[in-house]
Amino acid sequence: MTTYIDGFVLPIPKQYLDEYKKVAAQVADIWKEYGALAYNEYVGDDLKLEGTRSFTEATEAKADEVIVFGWVVFPSKEIRDAANQQVPDDSRMTAIVAPLTQSDRLIFDASRMVYGGFNPLVTSG
Repeated sequence: MTTYIDGFVLPIPKQYLDEYKKVAAQVADIWKEYGALAYNEYVGDDLKLEGTRSFTEATEAKADEVIVFGWVVFPSKEIRDAANQQVPDDSRMTAIVAPLTQSDRLIFDASRMVYGGFNPLVTSG
């Protein structure tokens, strides 16, 4: 079976990490309803390697922000494409995500997220 993933990296203010985690868990369930096999998000811990550009630099993270790295696994690009069409229109997503983007307390700034879809190159395990 050939899978396809969407990967993303984004900064989240530390003060909103617990709230973001609750939202991410709800969002994961919705993506899985639309065909995702797995939904994962991790918080950065060891983000510097000499000679490379870090996720912190790529997202222009501030001192009071943490980096979240995530990926969603789909059985195929076609199922991913269909999910990417349907999920944003799901009324539950609007209700879940709206509080995260209120201008008075922005905890999710999509313009600073790094995102892409990926075909498998090497998989092991």
